Amino acid sequence: MPEIELGVPKGVVESLPEEEGTAERDMRRAITGIQSRLNDALDEADPDEAAEVVADAVERMESQASTYHEFVPELRAWGQSPIYAIAWRNLYLELIGQLYDHEWLADDLDRERNFRLVEDGIRLSDL
Repeated sequence: MPEIELGVPKGVVESLPEEEGTAERDMRRAITGIQSRLNDALDEADPDEAAEVVADAVERMESQASTYHEFVPELRAWGQSPIYAIAWRNLYLELIGQLYDHEWLADDLDRERNFRLVEDGIRLSDL
């Protein structure tokens, strides 16, 4: 099974204020950790379970993105800049997109995520 490769999206880095580069360094470290954990989990999984492993990671990233998204209005209400919350939210969303860019994984990942929607009881209405 091919390895997952993730990178820091250029647009996310460019959205950060020009400072010491601490946020960019933290993002790079976070991406390295996510990539490493994903590849370790994929090494231990059967090829049939790859989509399940990645779907779990996608759900965690969606949760993180949602958390950062919720910070934005709160920070604005307190007169603080939400730029870092926005950047981290966008980072997680971009990483999810990068996972779908892996051709060997995209179709199975879609199928697994759709299966989870149905399994959770969410059904489309009969129109």
